[in-house]
Amino acid sequence: MLTVLRVHLPSDIPIVGCELTPYVLLKRADKSVITDDVTELNPIDGHFLRYKWYRVQSDKKVAVCSVHPAEQATLQCLGCVKAKIPVAKSYHCSPKCFSDAWQHHRVLHERAASAVNENGSEDEEIFGRFNSTGSNVGLSTSHSNPNLSNGSTAVYPATVTQRSGGETWFEVGCYKTYTPTADDIGHVLKFECVVVDAETKLAVGPANTLLTSRVIPAPSPSPRRLIIVGGIDMPGHLDLDGRISSAGTFTVLSYNILSDTYATSELYSYCPSWALSWTYRRQNLLREIVGYRADIVCLQEVQSDHFEEFFAPELDKHGYQALFKRKTAEVFGGNINSIDGCATFFRRDRFSHVKKYEVEFNKAAQSLTDALVPSAQKKNALNRLVKDNVALIVVLEAKFNNQGIDNPGKRQLVCVANTHVNVHQELKDVKLWQVHTLLKGLEKIAASADIPMLVCGDFNSVPGSAPHTLLAMGKVDPLHPDLAIDPLGILRPAAKLTHQLPLVSAYSSFARVGVGLGLEQRRRMDPATNEPIFTNCTRDFIGTHDYIFYSADSLTVESLLELLDEDSLRKDTALPSPEWSSDHIALLAEFRCKPRTRR
Repeated sequence: MLTVLRVHLPSDIPIVGCELTPYVLLKRADKSVITDDVTELNPIDGHFLRYKWYRVQSDKKVAVCSVHPAEQATLQCLGCVKAKIPVAKSYHCSPKCFSDAWQHHRVLHERAASAVNENGSEDEEIFGRFNSTGSNVGLSTSHSNPNLSNGSTAVYPATVTQRSGGETWFEVGCYKTYTPTADDIGHVLKFECVVVDAETKLAVGPANTLLTSRVIPAPSPSPRRLIIVGGIDMPGHLDLDGRISSAGTFTVLSYNILSDTYATSELYSYCPSWALSWTYRRQNLLREIVGYRADIVCLQEVQSDHFEEFFAPELDKHGYQALFKRKTAEVFGGNINSIDGCATFFRRDRFSHVKKYEVEFNKAAQSLTDALVPSAQKKNALNRLVKDNVALIVVLEAKFNNQGIDNPGKRQLVCVANTHVNVHQELKDVKLWQVHTLLKGLEKIAASADIPMLVCGDFNSVPGSAPHTLLAMGKVDPLHPDLAIDPLGILRPAAKLTHQLPLVSAYSSFARVGVGLGLEQRRRMDPATNEPIFTNCTRDFIGTHDYIFYSADSLTVESLLELLDEDSLRKDTALPSPEWSSDHIALLAEFRCKPRTRR
């Protein structure tokens, strides 16, 4: 006999587009306890489980607050209705909620008005995270996603099961998992699980059920626009289709997506638990990444299992080829499958893979200590240097024409480095050594081929720090305060801390733009460093750790993804949030290859 001991959901709040997978604890006839999905095709002890999902639909329609989606709305912004902004964004749960959110909310009105002025219609910017159509903004619904399956057919037919006391129960799914759709917003879902005899197909014992909270739409922030920084008298933001067809340009995205291992309620207590759950964050991150339509995508903090089971197959559907370098595991003590690393994706229609290099800083540390550190100090030296950080370097060949008539038929290669530098702020020497080691490796690649360089990642180093200075200036002043921390003597002499790559930070281009939307972006830059005021924003830290560097002798910046500012984040919040699913923001730059001169 098979018995259901317990049924529960990891999160009580269901979100549109995010799969619900109940936890079902079973007891077998031999008293052993299992959590297997016992299907009709694979019965256990002569029994299997039958699942049903129902939507509890009240005769009274319930609107959901756009700011606090777990709350019922009590007022609606008529300005949103007039501007034809998606209706889900117009609801608020109280006057105070509306007042507190006004700084963010008014941006929706301004952009709607701007879209009318520029396009003669209410269409939102083409370049954005989501396509905003209908009340459920850019989310997987039974209408927008024909492949969504909650039962035996592509779209599970909702059938009336029963009606009682002003409520109608619609059967909406017959699998263990269920993905809420736009039709479920504002409604409670019911999950039912019953043990069935494999021979008679009759239920054995009572059904086990649970009720969810009301289904909420996944919050979505205003789209981030691509701001043109190259050229003269160009429009304020870029048409996506124009970008794709522009000869010789390509886009690069760098994004630390926040590993699920680190996304804990202890670290991010200000973020709702449902918005921290991986089932929610992975869908939100995927929508954001796919929405940018970058030609090359560099992600950091990608868990090994999430790369294999989610990002690689999902991005493959959107035309991306995937490469991955997992961190080494000498320090990490957890599940080997949850170790994070660097993942690089590129569009197969835009690039082909030529070569891959993997940098393991642990191996470099071993070589360094063997060469420089006395035997008695090697253990302490390795304890300081071995931190499992890695870099992934990929050489790609462009499938589009960059050269024009001067160099017909010449191969256009691009070298892309993706790294995540050590996080510990007290290990300034280790950070600098890792960056220097990476740059020396890139110099060898540059010496072997005439190739543009891109260096992307989370460097865990603020602007003006020694690692940032080395990247941007090619050297570090011997009197730089970071060099005072060097217990192993690995940074001496300071004169060796150089490289010959002509690297420039892509986002420093905003400092050269003085009109239109570019001027607005300058206010989000630190004038002392020409870098963004922040790319990492938590309750404990706000500052810049993420960069896209490029070789200025072979590439020019055409446009940049706009930066977030405090008005872009909801009042009294930090990252991650329901709108943005990482504690970092994505950076994206469009580059044009400079014409090569004949040698």
